[in-house]
Parts: sequence; structure tokens; C-alpha cells
Amino acid sequence: MSKDTLAVANLHMEGGINCAQAMFSVYGGKYFGVPRDLAIKAATGLGGGLGGLGKTCGTVSGAAMVLGMMYEIGNPRSRGDIYALVREFTKRFVARHGSIACAELLGYNLGTEDGLRMIKEKGLFRSACPAIDQSAAEILEEMLAEKGITVDKG
Repeated sequence: MSKDTLAVANLHMEGGINCAQAMFSVYGGKYFGVPRDLAIKAATGLGGGLGGLGKTCGTVSGAAMVLGMMYEIGNPRSRGDIYALVREFTKRFVARHGSIACAELLGYNLGTEDGLRMIKEKGLFRSACPAIDQSAAEILEEMLAEKGITVDKG
């Protein structure tokens, strides 16, 4: 486990930012030079399963943004290559967690008033989400390493 996987989980739990922001700010910054403030702004709407709808988990969306940073402008095959990477990430994530949907991962739909209330009452943003973030970060690091992008384990 790297310090970056812990950073993603800790930022989300303690830093007042959502899971997509945590994922993209750590990995987008470290490996692709995306300024932290810009990364946090760009990923804002992806938290809570796409704008709080309980759809695709923000940490999955944040990872897709990081993988998208490998896009080669002007290479007509690059988009397909990135789509394949995102599909592979999703496959690995589902193998670990059973779903990519926030509502399914948390057991409540934060896109509804009752669901959001239950998530807050049970403290799932602080208990379940950081573990999911950390797991997603581990998958992302595996995939970056497979592409020759060095992951600092220090």
C-alpha cells in the first residue's frame, strides 16, 4: 500500500472534499501535473455518484479522469485505448465491490432525501467511503504501474 492510497482515503474523510476530488487531486497532480486546485474544481460534480445522484461512485469517476490523462491528442486510437482502460478499471472495481453505483455500495441512495439522511446517520461517508476510496486507489496504482507509470510506495 502506498502513501497515495492512504492520502485519497484521508482527504475524503478529513479534507472536506468528495471522493472524485480526492482521487483526481492526488493522482492527477502527482503523475500528470494537474494543479491541486484545478483537479478539485474539475472533479467537484462527480462526487456522490454524479452530483449526489447515487450513480457511478465518484472515486470511480475520479480514476477515469486520471486514466484519461493518458489520452494522446491527435492519436485517433487513443480514445478507444482510454475507454478500454476505464472498462478494465471498472471490471476490477466490480470484482472487489460488486458494483460501481454509490447507492449499491453504500446500501442507500444518496440521491433521495431518506437515503442521504440514513447515510449521514450511519456515518457512511466517514466509514465506508474511505475504504472504497483506498481500494480504488490500489486498483488505479496497479493499472498505472502496468502502463509503466511509476508508483511511489514510500
